[in-house]
Amino acid sequence: MRALVQRVSEAYVEVNEKKISSIDKGLLVLIGVQDTDDQTDITWLSNKIIKMRLFEDVNGKMNQSIKDVSGELLVVSQFTLHASTKKGNRPSFINAAHPDIALPLYQTFVTECQKQISTQTGQFGAMMRVGLVNDGPVTVWLDSRNKE
Repeated sequence: MRALVQRVSEAYVEVNEKKISSIDKGLLVLIGVQDTDDQTDITWLSNKIIKMRLFEDVNGKMNQSIKDVSGELLVVSQFTLHASTKKGNRPSFINAAHPDIALPLYQTFVTECQKQISTQTGQFGAMMRVGLVNDGPVTVWLDSRNKE
């Protein structure tokens, strides 16, 4: 499971020109699921994101987690995080899980996050417009297979 995590001052998702979710201060999390992902990946990644110290303390150091600052998550499915670009100029998405596998794992990831913090979502499988104001900018790449 892969995640691209961006610290935001605001973010939103639109589907068919209608805003379906939005957050203020928090993290926009783009999630890509692979067919080999399981509960271990979900647990590791959700805990890592929620505990990661990406917010500044009173001294300007990134020492606070999203919980510490009462922030929110906006989780958006993004199969293109598993793109392979080794051959040619057209990315291959063969490593991304089929929706039958990805949807339940994505939903479980969201549920795990919701147990710990206010969490909004995009719409799985939909064509979405995602808007954000990246704060910092702070952007972190996580991969549960590599544990980094």
